[in-house]
Amino acid sequence: MCGIAGIQRFDGHVVDASILTAMGSTLAHRGPDDHGIWHHGPVGLAHTRLSIIDLSGSRQPMASASGRWVISFNGEIFNYRALREGLRYPFRTNGDTEVILAGVSIHGIGFVTSLVGQFAFALHDRDSGTTHLVRDRLGVLPLYYTMTPSHLAFGSEIKALVPAMGRSPEVDLSSLDAYLAGRSVPAPDTLFAGVSKLPAAHRAEVTADGSVTLTRYWHPAAADPPGTWTAASAVDAVDAMITTAVQSALVADVPVGAYLSGGVDSSLIVAKVAELAPDQQVRTFAAGFGDPRTDELHWARRVSDHVGTQHREVMVHAEDFESLWAELTYHRDAPVSEPADIAVYRLAQAARESVRVVLSGEGGDELFAGYPKYVAARAVAAAGRLPAPVRAGVTGFLDHRLPDRMSRARIALRVVGAGTAEERHRTWFAPFTATERRELLGELPSRAWLPRVSDDDVIRQMLLGDLDGWLPDNLLERGDRMSMAASLELRPPLLDHRLVDLAFRLPSSMKVRHGTTKWVLKEVARRYLPAEIVDRKKSGFRVPLREWFRSDLRDSMWDRLTGSGSFVAETLDRRAVTSLLQRHETGRFNEESRIWALMSLEVWHETFFGAATEAARPARHQNNTEEVDNHEPA
Repeated sequence: MCGIAGIQRFDGHVVDASILTAMGSTLAHRGPDDHGIWHHGPVGLAHTRLSIIDLSGSRQPMASASGRWVISFNGEIFNYRALREGLRYPFRTNGDTEVILAGVSIHGIGFVTSLVGQFAFALHDRDSGTTHLVRDRLGVLPLYYTMTPSHLAFGSEIKALVPAMGRSPEVDLSSLDAYLAGRSVPAPDTLFAGVSKLPAAHRAEVTADGSVTLTRYWHPAAADPPGTWTAASAVDAVDAMITTAVQSALVADVPVGAYLSGGVDSSLIVAKVAELAPDQQVRTFAAGFGDPRTDELHWARRVSDHVGTQHREVMVHAEDFESLWAELTYHRDAPVSEPADIAVYRLAQAARESVRVVLSGEGGDELFAGYPKYVAARAVAAAGRLPAPVRAGVTGFLDHRLPDRMSRARIALRVVGAGTAEERHRTWFAPFTATERRELLGELPSRAWLPRVSDDDVIRQMLLGDLDGWLPDNLLERGDRMSMAASLELRPPLLDHRLVDLAFRLPSSMKVRHGTTKWVLKEVARRYLPAEIVDRKKSGFRVPLREWFRSDLRDSMWDRLTGSGSFVAETLDRRAVTSLLQRHETGRFNEESRIWALMSLEVWHETFFGAATEAARPARHQNNTEEVDNHEPA
């Protein structure tokens, strides 16, 4: 993967090449192998490259053979060789970037629907003056932009926009409600005022005069008619499509490894890689926390021994959170939404020592209903038919009385108490309920955002909601930033859009079956993995924050959330924040997810708006190549 950035001016002024260079330099970690800029009059593109395919060629920004189209591309097109065979074009390179240029030159911008892979790119049409911004179907790779009457600026990360903006953006206070509801802000919004995120599966056309047209070019497949699938045919189809997806994700001219947590998703991917490349020993990587109550390292070792991988383990400790929190917040451009992010970064560092690409298991839960909430979905929907005041009264009474050991039951209870079907869907992953958010935010403005939910098939609707929001705005954003911070490319094969389409064609009964989550995927995994791996209880990537917030991270918690100059304490209701910390300290209640959300928000504000802003930023990578300035006179 790479870093892209650019500017299009609407006022007729010429793009300043030094600003393009500055934008690109903020993305050096995304592309330590090469960098370049192109500018022509009011338009300019920047690129930093992590070489994965066609290592010695495919320098960017790249122009088409005719000179009409110029691209700055981030990602990998897994079917580029097949597409190339069907294009009559004077190719000059052996990479996937030029295949996009060739396809668009011949077929127009609609060619993007032919691409299989993960991508975010800017494509400028010099004939019309239009710039196209395109993001892949699932949102594996990011793309941000800001617009003013005078210009458009865009980039792979928000920090790349700042040189073009001429100032640091302010906090978008109206996005705080969305953040407190989901630990991330849904597209197209961000926590930075005036900065937007291009939604997954969308492309934007920006004309020379500044008009913008946003188009969604892909939707998940509709469900097949009842009776289309038998259990056996569903398992066979998913098995075959996962093989195709993993095989596609192995396309590279550099070594490829895999994360291995010992869970079903990552274990199945590793088993498939071993099957597809029997002559190569798979390199796998796992993380632990030195706590036998939460670690899953022994499960990862079990899979490694079964498959025969070259396995490496990384230990993560509380001090890693303190030492890395600001640096990784800088890379994230947002609050670090999941405690596991820091462990993922440590994994990426370890993997980068021996590989340039790593496969991961994101998507299995969101495609095949792997979370406990999917089992409870129908019961919660039924309870939601009770009058709202009755539900709110019962859940409000019990919520703060349930002890630590009943944390999962507390989540379900909070969901039942939500006022609408949309709010119930949102509350499954929400650190704070709507009532708690109102208490914290007081009179601050909020921007309404809720997933679309219908009563037709509650499991399917939950899956669609997660695919549109939770996955791209949280999990995939985390995966991209933590891996690219270590200059490592991350590929989630289970989010191959062909597999996604198959998953949504299947009935929900193939996903949640007799109380078993992710049933069809587990049946596929059973063909390749020991039963003890497939049938073990799901625990997730568990970080022992509950204990750390009462010990190693306690002082930092109180200082950051209640101390002088605290953004959280000065912006949110101080009494509510203090009460939350005191509840956790009693040891009877577990408020780790809410404390983490507030702590991450505070560290984000310190990193981008505090006095220690520059100190929080990591040293820039040193590029070993000379910058290419493809300047063309106007």
